[in-house]
Amino acid sequence: MKDQEPNDILYPEQYELYENGQSLIKPHTRRRFFTLLGGGVAAAFTFSDVLSREVLSSLDLQELREAEDSIAAWLHVHEDGKVTVYTGKVEVGQNIRTSLAQAVAEELECDVHSIEMIMGDTFLTPYDRGTFGSRTTPYMAPQLRKAAASLRVYFEQSAAKQWKTDVKNVKAQKGSILNTRSGRSVSYGRLSEGRKLLHPVNEEVSLKSASDWKVAGSSIPKINGEDFVTGRHIYTSDMTLPDMLHGKLLRPPAYGARLVNLDARRAEAMSGVQVHRIGDFVGVTAADISTAESALFALRAEWEFTQQPSRSEIFQHLKKHASVSGEEDASKKAAETMFQQSANKLEQSFEIHYIAHAPLEPRAALAQWDGDILNVWTGTQRPFGVQEELEREFNISKEKIRVRMPDTGSGYGGKHTGDAAIEAARLAKSAGKPVKLVWTREEEFTWAYFRPAGLIEVRSSTDTTGHLQSWEFHNYNSGGAGIRSMYRSKADHTRFHSSNSPLRQGSYRALATPANTFARESQINDHAILLKEDPLSFRLKNLEDPRLKHVLQVAADTFGWKSSKKENTGYGLACCFDKGGYMATCAEVQYNAENKEVKVIKLVGAFDCGTIVNPKHLESQIMGCMLQGLGFSLYEYIDFRDGKILNPSFSHYKIPRFQDMPDIKIVMVDRKDEPAAGAGETPITCVAPAIRNAIFDATKEKINRLPMLVKGL
Repeated sequence: MKDQEPNDILYPEQYELYENGQSLIKPHTRRRFFTLLGGGVAAAFTFSDVLSREVLSSLDLQELREAEDSIAAWLHVHEDGKVTVYTGKVEVGQNIRTSLAQAVAEELECDVHSIEMIMGDTFLTPYDRGTFGSRTTPYMAPQLRKAAASLRVYFEQSAAKQWKTDVKNVKAQKGSILNTRSGRSVSYGRLSEGRKLLHPVNEEVSLKSASDWKVAGSSIPKINGEDFVTGRHIYTSDMTLPDMLHGKLLRPPAYGARLVNLDARRAEAMSGVQVHRIGDFVGVTAADISTAESALFALRAEWEFTQQPSRSEIFQHLKKHASVSGEEDASKKAAETMFQQSANKLEQSFEIHYIAHAPLEPRAALAQWDGDILNVWTGTQRPFGVQEELEREFNISKEKIRVRMPDTGSGYGGKHTGDAAIEAARLAKSAGKPVKLVWTREEEFTWAYFRPAGLIEVRSSTDTTGHLQSWEFHNYNSGGAGIRSMYRSKADHTRFHSSNSPLRQGSYRALATPANTFARESQINDHAILLKEDPLSFRLKNLEDPRLKHVLQVAADTFGWKSSKKENTGYGLACCFDKGGYMATCAEVQYNAENKEVKVIKLVGAFDCGTIVNPKHLESQIMGCMLQGLGFSLYEYIDFRDGKILNPSFSHYKIPRFQDMPDIKIVMVDRKDEPAAGAGETPITCVAPAIRNAIFDATKEKINRLPMLVKGL
């Protein structure tokens, strides 16, 4: 077991400045009250810095107000030339620690290895809503680029002034400013020494063209990647504090169960064990995890159960309890009229089962109270969101809650909430000591939220020339993300209907876009087959977006779409636009008619996300998306009955194994004329429909459900 003692805490109430009883620092920059070094170009003191109070006293009120919009909110250059970058975004395996460092190094003209990224610390970094929605590359990277470019310009102007020369005679390179006439140079560290930099980030500053990139756009290795492969990286589950206890929770045996009686005498009699009950919340703590588990097992609980829908009836339940307001509007009537008048009609439904995120790293949190000051370390995609949840839970100010997020293994949209943090903090408050809580695999499969199940009904039509006439699309419960069709039609009525889910549900990688794309691309494909048209040609005829048409053609050409197929094989394709990215996927399946088994043998994906920041890591993101998409396409589903999860382990919940891997080829379309979009979600969207359409091509059987290869669903 690796141990790490977290840093001492800098308590905000010791350093906060007030005017007329009001804080001078806004919530999203509150951590900056101790970060403006003596003149400082930006930055954060170490927690042991004895100058913090003196620094604060040296700042006037105007400087404090200006700080939140300054370069200082994002960057600090140390005297030795090292650069610290602050961002509320977090690293959950998507490698933004590297790509954001590349963005800063490019604009600041410094070595990427001189950059330290401080990420996801609610006391040190600017407020951030969270790391989700593929927003880091298109939103955070430009912000840091502007801050870095503004800082570079400041250094150039400062050096020119110092040398009494025109600024056009100086240029930044390798962490220094060079006088091109005299050959003199001065390092960033020397320029930053003793100077305040509360200058605002210049929103109009000139940024480098992607065609001129030297650091960004290249496949530099993952920063701190060696720590992960050697085991040096410290996860939340590795951390310890002095006198720390281990916690375990008593969970209900099923959704909707209510605790009616608890006999804790056996557990309470165990040496070093405390039983904590706060309403229906029951947990145990002990000095080691083995004792805590034994104490949990010793609890005797009686539960009252309520009737719950089961997997076999979920889709009827979701439609029955769905919201259906606005169904008589003009678009509905237009779609209905056009449908009835069209030559070729197609109507079908699609079933999307609940699935788990199944991260290799279950939820974990370490909580410590010092009076009414709460410190939490946890793996989460939303540190500030967890801070807000803790604020509501314990009714204390956010300024007294510090959440830190060590780089965490995998999120997939599943680690937005602060469940483990709240649980650990409750136990720590009751026990009066720090508490670490690590969920088991069964808890992760049972009590983490799922990707929503959904019923999708589609009704559409074409004319005799194969052009779409009407499009009616209803998603019940699965979600509204990616629900809009990319195909042009004369009448469109598209609606998402929320419903009453019997299981806890929430965000999943790309949200509902994979489900909606599955239904849409299956429907489009079936129209082509109905008209005896080539599915590729039919799509190209009904699409308008040139970038989407381009990736579709690239994928098809790379795949060999027009080539002759081998016997007992099928071809399928699908395309999607989501979150600024364009994806197309082709699939080849092999069908064994004797045992009626299908195997995916080849996938080709073409992806256009604008300018590519790190080709190797982009390829890894696309590959990860496609492999995860393979899992929920073919095997993954949550089985449940009477509120109880029936397959809460990897031995019963199948994800792709090595033997399931098809040949995968990835084509990355580098559009240096387009801004970079996120890549962590869009490539997952087309795998399922491409495989479904290939199965239809091979077997003439439509499988309108996810997962496709599980019998009895």
